[in-house]
Amino acid sequence: MAMDERYRAFSRRLVSETERFLTWRRIRKHRKLERLKQKNVILDWVESFLWAALVVLLINQYLLQAYQIPTGSMKNTLLEQDRVFVNKLVFGPELIPGMAKVPGFREPERNEVVIFENPAYVSRGPAFEVLQRVIYMLTLSMVDIDRDEHGMPRAQFLIKRAVGMGHDRFRLRDGELEILPQGEHGWMSEAAFQDKAGISYPVNRKLESDDYPAIRGGAVVSAYRDLGIGPPDFAREAMSELRAVGYPDAIYFNKWRERTRLMAHPHDRSTRHEALRYENGWYIPENGILMLGDNRDNSLDGRNFGPVDSGRVLGRGMIKYWPLDRFGAIE
Repeated sequence: MAMDERYRAFSRRLVSETERFLTWRRIRKHRKLERLKQKNVILDWVESFLWAALVVLLINQYLLQAYQIPTGSMKNTLLEQDRVFVNKLVFGPELIPGMAKVPGFREPERNEVVIFENPAYVSRGPAFEVLQRVIYMLTLSMVDIDRDEHGMPRAQFLIKRAVGMGHDRFRLRDGELEILPQGEHGWMSEAAFQDKAGISYPVNRKLESDDYPAIRGGAVVSAYRDLGIGPPDFAREAMSELRAVGYPDAIYFNKWRERTRLMAHPHDRSTRHEALRYENGWYIPENGILMLGDNRDNSLDGRNFGPVDSGRVLGRGMIKYWPLDRFGAIE
């Protein structure tokens, strides 16, 4: 009998609690509907937009960032105006645009196409930089307010291939890159190094080896003019040939000009360092990466600004999403 009483009491209590819960839920739903009826349509739209913008910002800042290719330096891997998504999580995203990074899953590796801060970029201040990055991310790279005096976007970020890693040495010979990897005793061509390392990436050249005597001659003429000295006859002839080439290798041209100036004035410290670097190559320090463009004769890259610290690498190129006929993975 006592058992039946306890059972009936439990049943009454269960029914009462269930009814109370259903009533509370009905009241809450009714209040929510009333609030929606009273809500301003414009404020509702603004709230929805802000939530969507917040989601886009979080995704761009910490997971995937949209980026537009500014130049043809990575042709044909990436073309000018291609739009890509960059994986920011893999190397660790920035906490706030332009601020400290959080640790990633791993460090950048050789042969990866990565995006990094342009060493030559001059910031307009943290407030402007955050605003520019927010607008750039919200519009999926469609709008960039950071422009120069000619109305062109300033390249705050660059996307190149990680070719050289810490403790490697690199040098140029007639425009061709030669590599002395850590632990090796002899210089090797870039193609030979790719075979040895078991990697493959394209290197597009405009110039042939036969074009370089003309470039050297043109550089000699330029150096002699800088020094106020009449150039030798062979250099004048090479200068006319250089005009026929039409697109000299600016990096090689400048290094050979500096080398010529050093030979004429061996105690000129302003040229000695660059000329010696041409002869001995670049040394990549630990945690440094030499970034180069696949379009080797038309790329402002590590040959100009030197190695980039791995901490300045923001992400790995993942996919091209626009134009649609170029959709695919970045390799």
